[in-house]
Amino acid sequence: MTHSPRSTEWDAAAADFDEEPDHGMRDPEVRAAWAERCADWLPEIPGDVLDLGCGTGSVSLLAAERGHRVTGVDFAPNMVERARRKLAGHDAEFLVGDAASPPVPAASYDVVLVRHVLWALPAPAAALRHWVTLLRPGGRLVLIEGVWGEVSPAGIPATRLIGLLRELADDVRHEELSADSRLWGKEVRDERYAVIATGR
Repeated sequence: MTHSPRSTEWDAAAADFDEEPDHGMRDPEVRAAWAERCADWLPEIPGDVLDLGCGTGSVSLLAAERGHRVTGVDFAPNMVERARRKLAGHDAEFLVGDAASPPVPAASYDVVLVRHVLWALPAPAAALRHWVTLLRPGGRLVLIEGVWGEVSPAGIPATRLIGLLRELADDVRHEELSADSRLWGKEVRDERYAVIATGR
């Protein structure tokens, strides 16, 4: 596999990736806050969860600890290797691949979970259309996104994401996350949110 400059960049970042409080979730309060959210976002009955742009697997681990079977995909091999180590002993597999078009079969997942990835993709609408095809009937997309920074903000506003999902999902729910400082390990003032969409 030929690696793009961006995958090489994220490969280099893998060693320090978990230093960010919401990446590594090493602080018990941060981890507990994300675990609470995952308990709400994910089905109660264990199922198949696809974590796209999984990084080092911190969110994958929360899903696996709730009994879900997890498949993680990331285009940075060093991230994937760390995720495999983090979830050793759990029902999980990790693949190197493009989050926008992951190497997984259609209609195979109860949840497609994507955190802080969609905003960086060149064609977010196309990615959403593809991700919906990966869901089983009645499955859900869990998208955690935002517009980060106040000086030179980058990201995807919730209103835009909700608009893109209206044609793809029967039910779209928005949760504002900025005010919950436990999730980030600090106070934040930019836009951070989750959108949960139930497929058709």
